[in-house]
Amino acid sequence: MPRRSYTGRVTAGHETADEDARGQRAVDEGSWEQRAVDRAARACSAAAARLHEAGVAPEALAEYLPPRRGLLRTKPARMRPVGDVWRLGTLLLDTDGKLYAAGRATRAAERGRPGYQSVSREERREIAAAALRGGYAAGTPVNFDAVPIPLTIEALSADAEDAERPVGLAAGEVRTRWRPGAPLDGAPPLEAFLIERVGLLVDPPLGAS
Repeated sequence: MPRRSYTGRVTAGHETADEDARGQRAVDEGSWEQRAVDRAARACSAAAARLHEAGVAPEALAEYLPPRRGLLRTKPARMRPVGDVWRLGTLLLDTDGKLYAAGRATRAAERGRPGYQSVSREERREIAAAALRGGYAAGTPVNFDAVPIPLTIEALSADAEDAERPVGLAAGEVRTRWRPGAPLDGAPPLEAFLIERVGLLVDPPLGAS
């Protein structure tokens, strides 16, 4: 039986209408979020395809494995190859169109003898040697400490709340911060960011190395 309010009016129909309206709003909100995520995924795939077709060489992506203590000696740090990526500002894009927040980078090199260098300098030399131990030729640029960016509503909504993350869902789009800590409001959509950055790699400005 429909429930009557204290005024004697039937309220069941109104409640059902309100519930339907709330449900429709939830569907609509989910739709724009999913559409934004789908656009971002397509933009990543298109960017990877354009870079590949243009013959732009990617860089190495690796996982840094710290020194490990063995039975007789400590095994030195090394890099474990993960794949290949293009560096696009604060982002890395792999050859399959997967997106990463850029971490650190090095060039594979011999460790050499310890010298009277700063601690940070010695650390950089050890990281470069770790890349060499990972099988990379001397001089090869290697990216590491990259953080995957899942293109899902849940992940990108959470990223929007973390000002250190480079992308997030805001104002109907997956947007890209121009620097860590910058607001997402007014930031460029990921699609526009990728188009600009890819263009700089495919057709670099005059005098760019």
